[in-house]
Amino acid sequence: MEQKKLGDYINIAIEREQEAYEFYTGLSARVLDKGAKDSLAVLAGEEKKHKAFLESYRDGGYASGALRMSHPIDYKIAEHMDKPDIGKDMQSKDVFLVAAHRELNSYNFYKGLADLHPEGELKQIFLRMASEELNHKEKAEYLYSNAAFPQTDGG
Repeated sequence: MEQKKLGDYINIAIEREQEAYEFYTGLSARVLDKGAKDSLAVLAGEEKKHKAFLESYRDGGYASGALRMSHPIDYKIAEHMDKPDIGKDMQSKDVFLVAAHRELNSYNFYKGLADLHPEGELKQIFLRMASEELNHKEKAEYLYSNAAFPQTDGG
């Protein structure tokens, strides 16, 4: 019974990663800015890698230590900024803020799953996935900061 639950949770996570991939590719098709499109393609590629990892894990291909546990910097920009509406004429900064909100939701999803489980392999997988999503949020917030507050000649 416990193994079935594990598979169910992993399948939900796989679906979430597929949804994230589709979100970023769909968002990329709706924006005009080339830099934003390129950055969204990178984020979509990361989500595709997560899906492949989870599928392989579910099928017995990886041990729980296969994902690195990193310590991303959380600037908390998404928590303090409203999510912009999605439109074709979005500025790059708004695209990156939408992405940061998406990654915050993904982080909260995996962290919430981890909090539901006792110590063990499944909890560690969810914590590692949460860390990966927080890494993506860090990237999106970094891109947002650079687009919203570009460097000027004056420093």
